Amino acid sequence: MAEAAAEKRDGSGQEGHLQPGLKRRHMTMISLGGIIGAGLFVGTGPILNQAGPATILTYLLTGALLILIMRMLGEMAVAQPSVGSFSDYGRMALGNWAGFSIGWLYWYFWAIVVGFEATVAASIMGQYIPSVAPWLIALALVLILTATNLYSVGSYGEFEFWFAGIKVVAIILFIGLGALFVFGLWPLGNSPGLSNLYADGGFFPNGPLAMFSGVATVIFAFVGAEIVTIAAAESNEPGRNVARATNAVIYRVLLFYVISVFFVAAIVPWDTGFTEDIIKSPFTLAFDRMGIPFAPDLMNFVVLTAVLSVLNSSLYTTSRMLFALTRHNDAPRFMTNTTRRGVPIWAILTGTIFAYVSVAIFYFFPSEVFTWLINASGAIALFVYLLIAISELVMRRRLEREAPERLQLKMWFYPWLTYLSIVGIVAVLIGMAIISSLRPLLIASLISLGVMLVAYMLRKAFGPPQRDPSEVIRESETRRESETTS
Repeated sequence: MAEAAAEKRDGSGQEGHLQPGLKRRHMTMISLGGIIGAGLFVGTGPILNQAGPATILTYLLTGALLILIMRMLGEMAVAQPSVGSFSDYGRMALGNWAGFSIGWLYWYFWAIVVGFEATVAASIMGQYIPSVAPWLIALALVLILTATNLYSVGSYGEFEFWFAGIKVVAIILFIGLGALFVFGLWPLGNSPGLSNLYADGGFFPNGPLAMFSGVATVIFAFVGAEIVTIAAAESNEPGRNVARATNAVIYRVLLFYVISVFFVAAIVPWDTGFTEDIIKSPFTLAFDRMGIPFAPDLMNFVVLTAVLSVLNSSLYTTSRMLFALTRHNDAPRFMTNTTRRGVPIWAILTGTIFAYVSVAIFYFFPSEVFTWLINASGAIALFVYLLIAISELVMRRRLEREAPERLQLKMWFYPWLTYLSIVGIVAVLIGMAIISSLRPLLIASLISLGVMLVAYMLRKAFGPPQRDPSEVIRESETRRESETTS
């Protein structure tokens, strides 16, 4: 008995709970880091080649959709903070099948991202340390960030604070220098002004519809903004932090994406022939045209930081989503075991094992295998966003009826903007089915969804009873209140 009590006090090797360890500045940078991914720096080029200067509107439309999704998610997260976030909300609104599917699909998405980002980071670092095998670099990066996440949630937040800080400084610096260059203030005499936005085919060189075709691609650059609603459950002020982060999404999307893409399109002609190679990415070429020395090395550093930021957050997100699934008996119970610092050790290690397998597949097996794994996660974020919108429709009605005092942050013009969001997401999915280059991603992701639904049916038939989601969230709220008062 004494040993058992000691183990319980110790918190290791037992079914534990997460502890608040994220400060306000951590939450701010996690929300910023989730918005800014490597896709902005290297993925904008092909869209510019396709839509021309109208790419600005592509980012604006996609950003508007993200803002609506984040507002809906913020409404639910402020009303009922939960480590499972949208997985728990889907479960409460639509049933256990939705929570199970959202949780495992989202876990799979980020588990694949861990392996993918590790290989991207290894390719960048390999340019400077060619004597070290790329797979060894990828392995070392995963191990280092795994150790960071295992130490404490605060160490994850600290790493993300500095990773995101570098990305934010880089974009603000780019916008500032870009404005000086475009308006002819620096360097003098070399500015194209705004001519690149209307010369050579006009603002819509390939027609107005071309800007819509890029939405399906751009939306994946925004994935990650929702991580802040998961992290909020481990902060000292979950409701206030989520409200602040979701409200700030508006100006962050406008500043970091729309305005930066505006200056890219103004500085570099849209038909330059961009690639996803950092050296030929639009940001690198824009810095080069402005006369910034060492532009490729500078962008290498910024993109590497962005990649490591995503890698860090991926490890965090997979562990917390798995932890949340376990509380509903949708994953093995030992996944809720935490260390003395409240870190879900086995949930983190499970995600990293998947990452090691992904890295091994990339380097030692046919490339088609890794490509299929990536494709199979391609549209998962859209499925999750769609279920978030539908869940908000149901949850809002329920909260208005049962607990209206919890609705401290409300969706604008409910339910009409929610309906518009659902229509927008469905339109993007239809667009992916029509666009030949995106069709494989949709098909592979639909297969992933089908596999998950079959897994749920097997789990329901042969697994342990699932817990009531409201009961799980009430337990978390009671524990948080007791910790706050103590």
